[in-house]
Amino acid sequence: MMTDPIADMLTRIRNANEIERPLVEMPATKLKVAVAKVLLEEGFILGYRTGKWVETTTDAGTTKDFQELEKLGEPHAILQVFLKYGPDGEKVIRHIERYSKPGRRVYQGYKDVKRVLDGLGIAILSTSKGVMSDRQAKKEKVGGEVLCTVW
Repeated sequence: MMTDPIADMLTRIRNANEIERPLVEMPATKLKVAVAKVLLEEGFILGYRTGKWVETTTDAGTTKDFQELEKLGEPHAILQVFLKYGPDGEKVIRHIERYSKPGRRVYQGYKDVKRVLDGLGIAILSTSKGVMSDRQAKKEKVGGEVLCTVW
């Protein structure tokens, strides 16, 4: 049983980024898709895609196929995050870390949110107006739970 899906998402991204994988797959939730959207808007990833896949068993083994309609088996929502690298293969995401945890939630007002790495990084907040970066939260003057920091 997974108790912290956001930490699982960040760990999957961190591990795939470390071995320079082009994409990483994970179970999809609305919150994970919202975090991926913020990462895309801030330029840390190339893109993301959600869909359903169905495990099909053939003679060669078990495979995952994206399908629009469920034809075989039980469909599962999946999120694919396409990681971004520089022209010489340098990592765009150098550090990604969970800030607020299930055992210690961290809430901050928009005036209290500190700049990450002197403005080079971002904090991702879950606010009453949705999931957004710290820059956008300050612009809209809304605070919330600080989910993670990225630089």
